[in-house]
Amino acid sequence: MLRYRLTDSDFGGVHFGLSPLCELGLSLRAIKDPSLFPLQLPWLRRTEEARSRVDLETLFALIDDRLWTPDFLNPRPASPLTRIDDEFQTLARIRTSTFHRDLEAVHGRIPDALSGPPREAVARMMRALQQLWDECFAPYWPRMRAVLEADVTYRGRLIAQSGLAAMLNGVSSTVSYEKDVVSVQLRDPVDREVATGGLGLTLVPTMFTRRASAPVGSGPPMVMYPARGQGALWETERVPNPAAVAAIVGQARASLLTALAEPASSTELGVRFDVTTSAVNQHLRALRDAGLVTSTRYGHSMLYFRSELGTALLAASTDVSLVSGAGS
Repeated sequence: MLRYRLTDSDFGGVHFGLSPLCELGLSLRAIKDPSLFPLQLPWLRRTEEARSRVDLETLFALIDDRLWTPDFLNPRPASPLTRIDDEFQTLARIRTSTFHRDLEAVHGRIPDALSGPPREAVARMMRALQQLWDECFAPYWPRMRAVLEADVTYRGRLIAQSGLAAMLNGVSSTVSYEKDVVSVQLRDPVDREVATGGLGLTLVPTMFTRRASAPVGSGPPMVMYPARGQGALWETERVPNPAAVAAIVGQARASLLTALAEPASSTELGVRFDVTTSAVNQHLRALRDAGLVTSTRYGHSMLYFRSELGTALLAASTDVSLVSGAGS
């Protein structure tokens, strides 16, 4: 059990972040043991041929049989907009003492594939990670990022509606919050309690943890938790359309209106409905101009959400359908 004891100053420092490097490192879990990650089997199938071009020997030296990875692969993201190039640049400059310390914390030793002169080992690791990103992540990252951003948006709304405690207690079945302490059930037999000391707590959604994860050593206060919506990540969404609304605005716009019960970006909606982002944007602009959806900027993304008028229109359509069905 890992316990983060929050101070008064920490509560304002509870924030979310996205880390492409963290996602890249944790994906080694699914590559090493696909049976534990059924939701990511479509990604594994799509990238099977590409992985044959990747230096898996070096990459597997970064993960042990418990599926633990070194803390330098789990950097604390500064924001939800972290770029992989920036994280790679930082990792390439890692101190060799930190490189060895974090590897030993996972393996108890330096794996053979990363032994030898430390700077050469770091360069070998960087080449392998870059290969993995280019071959298996870059083509799919917009889709993955859309799911992660949608999770962060959902958690933010939950804080606004129900408070920080409700959000923390809903992150994962293995995460709980009570009396200023965030507890994370880990597979580590050693109990640890960490006073965050005003550093705050960073929450990182990921698609490659089933429960919740945290730094192995004395890394920054951080919890990596399973993102919502993974089940639909690789499937084209099909939303039943209320007939009356579809007759007014068209089938595509009725589907989008129905799906926008939760905020989403046009990129995410394009993935979910298997249409181009430009087509989604055209429909969303029409719905927004009609007052049926609202929009707000989140970083570099524009998020859309069904307005009260849009919700009322769908409700009225449902009522009409029920009346029509009763009389038929």
